Amino acid sequence: MRKIIKGIVITNVFIIVSVLFPLIPSTHWTAFADTGDGDLALTIVYDNNPYDRTLETRWGFSCYVKGAEKTVLFDVGGEGSVLMGNMAKLGIDPRTVDAVVLSHVHYDHVGGLPHFLNAHPSVTVYMPRSLPQSLKDTVRQAGARLVEVHEPMEICKDVYSTGELGDFIKEESLVIRTSRGLIIITGCAHPGVVNIMEKAKDRFKSDIYLVLGGFHLCWMDLSQVKKTIRGVKKTGSKKVGPCHCSGDLARDQFKKAYGDDFILIGVGKTIRIEDAF
Repeated sequence: MRKIIKGIVITNVFIIVSVLFPLIPSTHWTAFADTGDGDLALTIVYDNNPYDRTLETRWGFSCYVKGAEKTVLFDVGGEGSVLMGNMAKLGIDPRTVDAVVLSHVHYDHVGGLPHFLNAHPSVTVYMPRSLPQSLKDTVRQAGARLVEVHEPMEICKDVYSTGELGDFIKEESLVIRTSRGLIIITGCAHPGVVNIMEKAKDRFKSDIYLVLGGFHLCWMDLSQVKKTIRGVKKTGSKKVGPCHCSGDLARDQFKKAYGDDFILIGVGKTIRIEDAF
């Protein structure tokens, strides 16, 4: 039986349950649609918002980033069987992933890791240094390479981690430098989505083209949501794609504020950016 992390985690204590899932035979995988040279594709493979109705929705987030020098899986959702099942339906072979980047400690962003490592144990995993030792041990015991992230760092050409941001819940976000500006992908944005955007903009001295992912607004009232939207617009971000923990209220308000530049995000959605690099 294999150990998998269960439960939302905000301390160094993990509740462990044992579940056995057979590996999906390699012949099951079909080729995921290739990106053209210089193009970028962002595919949501795990989210609690629907888009492709053939896929399963669960609370959590994962985004498959293809087209840069390395293929990145940002976060791995909570349930490994759902992550792997959605990837299979989308024709995404987990062995195409060069790097897994984990945003923060919560189960709905890291729980799918054991299943993923089962399928691809030679991957490199980037995680905040503050994450529990038990999760680091999971990576090493699978045979994967572990990179502990504290300060901002380059993952590959044009793809970066913001480094650990925040206090109580430390979180890293993904930044992709493109010809159109920065693309920022957040897990839950516990440090504040506007704060993350401002730090990325300041560090890379570039405008923001798109911010997407969890904005941590589903518990906010209308005035708080509108304040956040004003902050996001002040950063100059051209497009937004709130999902996961952003909440319906925030998504509706962002849609009103951004119009055609609002991107409806859900599991199975692919955003393609031509000539990104």
